[in-house]
Amino acid sequence: MPADCRVKVRFHQPPLALRPYFTTFYLTEIDIPEGQRVQDHLHPEWANLRLFQGTVPEAEIAGTKGPPGIAAIGTGPTSTTIRFTAGRCRIWGIGLLPLGWAKFARAPAHLWADRIFDPCAEPDFAQFGPLIEGVFGACPDEAGELERITAFFAARSDMPVADEDRIVAIHGAIVDPETGSVADVAAATGLASYTIERICRRYFGFAPRLLLRRQRFMRSLSQYMLDPELKWIGAIDGHYHDQAQFVRDFRRFMGMTPRAYVAHPRPVLSAVMRARFEAAGAAVQALHLPARTGD
Repeated sequence: MPADCRVKVRFHQPPLALRPYFTTFYLTEIDIPEGQRVQDHLHPEWANLRLFQGTVPEAEIAGTKGPPGIAAIGTGPTSTTIRFTAGRCRIWGIGLLPLGWAKFARAPAHLWADRIFDPCAEPDFAQFGPLIEGVFGACPDEAGELERITAFFAARSDMPVADEDRIVAIHGAIVDPETGSVADVAAATGLASYTIERICRRYFGFAPRLLLRRQRFMRSLSQYMLDPELKWIGAIDGHYHDQAQFVRDFRRFMGMTPRAYVAHPRPVLSAVMRARFEAAGAAVQALHLPARTGD
């Protein structure tokens, strides 16, 4: 990693009317000598749209590289790390909660899970074209860019959402640290297991068992990242049977061991996690709580 790489991250809460659909809108600015690149790993998360100004990042998931040289990258919900390199650039990130996917995406989430794609080349995401083409001006203008992002989604906020109450109820149960099984989700929501399975695949991207496993892992990882003095043994979630089970999950979700993760520089993600926790109360996107429209 170049020694003079500097990363600035600023998170912005969407207006109240849009808050049920998004985690945050956030701007990451990477300042690095021209021609050099920094490498990092994204954690498993909900779906995202990322818009670029400057050197376009390169990304891959599960060994599959994303399209090169594009103005924006879309990702469905993920259950594994996205490895990326970036040069000097500005990146606007738009994090879509499951309810946001239900409102603004046109395809079942499981068809786009663990995938990187060019939203401008996919008919299911063509509606984002005007935002991608119009968010940046000739000069960096954070306030103006944020206003354009907000206005784009506000203009589409009257579109109906199917299954809204069920999506919010399932989301709330899944992110609850006390929830340890699909039976717990069913008890909390009053929904049948087959209904939970259907809605999770359609709007969350994965089966509920995998989502609960991902939440357990992300609670542990974020706890460690916020307080490394705990060591892994002190950060592991209470739903783990033992440390070996956690290590297996680490390999599953991050593609490496906990030791390798600690040894790997995280210049971008460390800055993002700190800023996200301070601005939104959740160090990682997957731990954001749901909200209902009208709350």
